[in-house]
Amino acid sequence: MAEQPGAVSLQGQPLTLLGQAINVGDRAPDVTILDNDLKPVQLSNYRGKVVILTSVPSLDTAVCDLETRRFNQEAAGLSDDIAILTVSMDLPFAQKRWCGAAGVDKVKTLSDHREAVFGRTYGLLIKELRLLARAVFVLDREGVVRYKELVAETTHEPNYEAALQAAKDLL
Repeated sequence: MAEQPGAVSLQGQPLTLLGQAINVGDRAPDVTILDNDLKPVQLSNYRGKVVILTSVPSLDTAVCDLETRRFNQEAAGLSDDIAILTVSMDLPFAQKRWCGAAGVDKVKTLSDHREAVFGRTYGLLIKELRLLARAVFVLDREGVVRYKELVAETTHEPNYEAALQAAKDLL
């Protein structure tokens, strides 16, 4: 499996990402991960919509909490043709609990906890932690990556405005 040493850091400490990086212009790989009710979801189910696809280390951490709440808030002002998905290694039960407590109802949270197939396929699995790196992809209606941000320091938030604008530009 490909490794990307030092691709991201956590509080300044370099970390290694496992898997081959996905870049702008690539077709987003179709993977199957779990929704909050343990039902399998394929990313290809969202073809026909513009997708803001985020990955976060854990919803139960401050920055991931802020990020997911912010995207949920922004979703209220977006077209129904834009879907926002957040993938983490959290158990589906924890995601469901967190969404309920946070009032998140517009962002769909998905779990990669079983096999880390999303993390490995998208080159976002942190080798040292078995968590996902913080990243944002915007996919067009055909599932092609049109925007990507890999947040270099895991404790930082992504560029919300750039991701949202990229999604709006695809409508």
